[in-house]
Amino acid sequence: MTDHEILTPSELAKPSGYAHGVAVSGGRTVYLAGQTSLLPDGTIGGADLVDQYDIAAGNVVAVLRAAGGGPEHLVSMQIFVTDVGEYRAARPRLRDVWRRHFGDHYPAMALLGVRELFDPAARVELMGIAVIP
Repeated sequence: MTDHEILTPSELAKPSGYAHGVAVSGGRTVYLAGQTSLLPDGTIGGADLVDQYDIAAGNVVAVLRAAGGGPEHLVSMQIFVTDVGEYRAARPRLRDVWRRHFGDHYPAMALLGVRELFDPAARVELMGIAVIP
């Protein structure tokens, strides 16, 4: 079993929906490439940011499962979006999507606003690191 410790220094604000840090020992480290809402036919699916986030999160879980793990093994995730304001406005819906794919597990996370992603139709890309026992 992989041992991990959620790091919450007392001098920092209490995290909500993320961890300030995660310390891990043991296990196999898996680096997940950026996952967009890329469908099996090579096109970007999803009508809006939430739909795309849902598909991208499913793609992350699929990679984790292929590596022999699951969402609970994520220790770090970066979320790249082309419109931070749209992300903020969609937070209640995004929270539901997160819980459906990842439960109440929150790795160390960052949200990064970017001008564009490789596929011009993509609005969100998820990239992470997992440690699987």
